[in-house]
Amino acid sequence: MTALRGYFHPKSASGGSSLIPSPPWLYSGDLLTVEYRTDPDRVRELLPAPLEPAEDDPGAVALIWADWQSCSTGETELLDPVRSQYKEAFVVVRCSYQGRTYSRCVYIWVDKDFAIARGLHQGYPKKLGSIHQTRPHPYGPAPRIEAGARFGATLAAADRRLAQTVVTLREPAETNGFVNGHPMAHHRWLPSVEKGKGLALDELIESGAASFQGGRPWVGDAELELFDAPTEELSRLEIREPIAAYYRQVGVVWDGGRLLAFGTSGAE
Repeated sequence: MTALRGYFHPKSASGGSSLIPSPPWLYSGDLLTVEYRTDPDRVRELLPAPLEPAEDDPGAVALIWADWQSCSTGETELLDPVRSQYKEAFVVVRCSYQGRTYSRCVYIWVDKDFAIARGLHQGYPKKLGSIHQTRPHPYGPAPRIEAGARFGATLAAADRRLAQTVVTLREPAETNGFVNGHPMAHHRWLPSVEKGKGLALDELIESGAASFQGGRPWVGDAELELFDAPTEELSRLEIREPIAAYYRQVGVVWDGGRLLAFGTSGAE
């Protein structure tokens, strides 16, 4: 019998059709982060058991736009850019598990299928969306990474705009914010194919960067708007108080996670 190969579907005799290669996965990206505070109860309703809200600042939210180039260790995807370049926008809150603070992505939109596949593996709740953000450049009208530079970003899904922001940089900073500054606590869920059998896969996992490089962060101020949409709930995380906005260029390697608990979420 033929052995089918490939890290992810579709599998084939050679494995060359697999939507994503095996980890590690390498990323280079420009991140635009807007942090604000919302009603802590709106964060709590997105945290399944056994996760609890963070003890400190439980209503803090980060909405992050990212313009990525990614590849496997052979880096061949970088020379075939349709396979490496994608954009995403994602919403991060903080939570607590067994006395430790974690970050958690509660919503995320991407514009490529391979990014969705990686998200399914990592526990990110990825959906298709349309994401755009201003890119810096040392020449012409594009902004430089300097005081007074202005960056715009937009997010839409299913033909509806969900969020938009304009960030004005103020000065170099020591961090890129605090909401997305912890290991991720994510669930990997897969319903059983049999009705009434619940979840065939129900894992709480810890995930983070195997290695990280980052340029100097810049802090600034943001004008952020969220919009209602019939199939999205981002606007429920209403803006009650701005915190800050940040810009940073990063390099990240992801190479697996760690199982924290199994079968404890009670998700339906």
